[in-house]
Amino acid sequence: MHTIMVADDDLSILECVKLMLEFEGYHVQTTASGNDLLTLKTFPDLILLDIWMSGVDGREICKALKANPETGHIPIMLFSASTNLMVSASEAGANDFLEKPFEMQELLQKIATLLASTTMHF
Repeated sequence: MHTIMVADDDLSILECVKLMLEFEGYHVQTTASGNDLLTLKTFPDLILLDIWMSGVDGREICKALKANPETGHIPIMLFSASTNLMVSASEAGANDFLEKPFEMQELLQKIATLLASTTMHF
């Protein structure tokens, strides 16, 4: 069973994504603080990371995780309602991105693709 960490400060999005992913058979961890990702003791198989969280820039967290030898291999998908998401995700070193609002089927497809091939870049 794959473990997915979802980081978003919108608690309704966290709960909705968690329920859907658990329904699909994933083990899901959530956090409303992106900084929690920088102090993980056990590592997920994939991270879904919002770009804009209260006081935290998801792009900077993504860069830090990708630069760390312990976490650099973990696929990260940035998601946000911000403009130029593709450019932001690319510059941050993310493996993929998803614009909000998104269809759950698209999210599930992207997750399956990332978990099947952790070397995917856009």
